[in-house]
Amino acid sequence: MGHSRRVLTDRNGDWKAKVMFVAEAPGRLGADVTGVPLHGDRTGERFEELLTAMAWKRETIFITNAVLCNARDADGNNDKPSAEEIRNCSPFLQRTVAAIVPFLVIALGRVALDALGALHPHACTLRESCGKVVPWGTKYLGVLYHPSPLAQNHRSWDQQISDAKSVAQFARQNLGI
Repeated sequence: MGHSRRVLTDRNGDWKAKVMFVAEAPGRLGADVTGVPLHGDRTGERFEELLTAMAWKRETIFITNAVLCNARDADGNNDKPSAEEIRNCSPFLQRTVAAIVPFLVIALGRVALDALGALHPHACTLRESCGKVVPWGTKYLGVLYHPSPLAQNHRSWDQQISDAKSVAQFARQNLGI
C-alpha cells in the first residue's frame, strides 16, 4: 500500500467534532485521489446522501478510516484491508479517536466495526446492530452499513437511509447533537 497517500488531514473535518465516522479505507477513485475521506466517487456521493438524511453537514463532523491507505488487489482495484493492515493502522485510529474526543463514533461497515472493537470491545455485529447506538467506553458507538453501492447486496439503500436517521435521532435526543 506504499503507493497510496495517507488520508488524515484537515480535510477529514472538524477536529473538535462531537461525531466521528469511521469507514474502511480511502477509495481508489475517491479519497485516494482527492485526499478527502468519502469524497470523489459513488461511495462519497452516497455518504453525502446519508449526511443529508441525518441533517448533518460534513464541516461539523470528522471522518477517518480503519486503514489510512488504499488496499488494492493484484489488478489495482479496491480490496478489503487485511487483518495485518488493520492492526498496523490501529494505533493511528486510537490516537485519532483520542484527539477528536467525539461523543459518538459511527462505524461504517464491518471492517470499521471490527477495528473499533479492537480499540475498545463491544458486542455489536453489523447485521444485528445496524441503525443502533450503544454505550462504548466513555462514548457511544453507532453502527451503519458502509455507503458503498455494493452494500445494497446486503441491505437496501432505503433501509440504510432509515438506519442513518435512527442514529441521528438518538444523537439529537440523547447527546444534544
